[in-house]
Amino acid sequence: MANGILIVDDAAFMRMMIRDVLSKNGYTIVGEAENGQKAIEKFKELDPELVIMDITMPEVDGIQAVKEIKKIAPDAKIVMCSAMGQQAMVIEAIQAGARDFIVKPFQADRVIEAVKKVIG
Repeated sequence: MANGILIVDDAAFMRMMIRDVLSKNGYTIVGEAENGQKAIEKFKELDPELVIMDITMPEVDGIQAVKEIKKIAPDAKIVMCSAMGQQAMVIEAIQAGARDFIVKPFQADRVIEAVKKVIG
């Protein structure tokens, strides 16, 4: 599983910001999705090394998507993104199988720190 990173966020500008940070630091972006349902489909299709997933999204939220992805691939590596003040959701995401989380608005170095921690 060395196929790069899948970015999942319902806000196009957030996906772009994350993509820019990761690209500038030498990471490969294999795909993007705008909701949890698309994330699950893209995960099956692309088999990414890492998923960076927003929590609050339409259709299927990030926590439900984590649970579904973990059913498909129990060893999937997922880092959650959430806005300030969503501690309960972050805890739920970690319990669902996320390895780390980034709080929005995020600092570029925190994104890289989380990615390095999870995939080296």
